[in-house]
Amino acid sequence: MDLDYPQPGFHFLVVFELFPQFPNDVRFQEVSGLTVSTEFEAWPEGGENRFAHQLPKSLQFGELVLKRGKFLGSGILHWVRQAMEQFQYKPANLMISLLDDNHLPIYNWYVVNAVPKRLEISGINAGSNEIVVETLALNYQYFKYYDPASIALDAAAGLSASVGISL
Repeated sequence: MDLDYPQPGFHFLVVFELFPQFPNDVRFQEVSGLTVSTEFEAWPEGGENRFAHQLPKSLQFGELVLKRGKFLGSGILHWVRQAMEQFQYKPANLMISLLDDNHLPIYNWYVVNAVPKRLEISGINAGSNEIVVETLALNYQYFKYYDPASIALDAAAGLSASVGISL
C-alpha cells in the first residue's frame, strides 16, 4: 500500500448485517452518498445588527445509493421487498470498506440504521446487450469513519485529554 498517493476507489466491499445473505450480496459496482453536512442556526448578537452568530444545530446525512448487477437470490433484496411490499422496515447496519491490493480494508465507513428508500431496476432493452442494474437507495441515521490513522489520532487525543499537569 502506497501512502504517498490517494487510494483508488475501484476495490471495495459492502457488507450488510443481515441474514440470510448470499455470496452475491457483497458485490456492488458503485457506492455514493456518504455525505455529512452541518445545519447552522442564526443567533443574533444583542445590540449588534451587522451580523448574527452561526451556531451548529445538527448533522444532515445524505442518501446512500448502491448499484449492482441484478443477481438471482439475494438476502438484501429480500430485506428490501419486506419493506417495500409488506411495509416491514427493519433497520440494518452495513460496513463499506475500501480495500488495498491485498484485499485488506484501509478505510471503513460504518453506516448505522439504514432502511430502504427506493429500489430501481434499469431499463430492459431487446436491442442492447447490457446487464440489468439494480439501484438501491437507503436512508440512514449516521455513519462512522474508521482508518488506522484516525484510530491512532483518537487514541492520542484521549491520552492527552486524560493527562493532567499540576504545578
